[in-house]
Amino acid sequence: MAHKKGQGASRNNRDSNSKSRGLKASGGQFVSAGSIIVRQLGTKFKPGKNVRRASDDTLFTVVDGTVAFESRRRVSVYPGEE
Repeated sequence: MAHKKGQGASRNNRDSNSKSRGLKASGGQFVSAGSIIVRQLGTKFKPGKNVRRASDDTLFTVVDGTVAFESRRRVSVYPGEE
């Protein structure tokens, strides 16, 4: 027989906050400078033209333009009007 009452419900109600990772802009979409394109853990996507990688591997754009997903999971942004 158990020597304590069932207290599982009050002990199990912890969870971590979601990290909201993934693609934030799709191919062909217009983005402004400084916009986040991909939030990722590790470098699944690599930066291409006009895209930089932050210290947490987030990819962001440095110019206004259109997002392009290229071969080998490379992400670029080509300048242009909206």
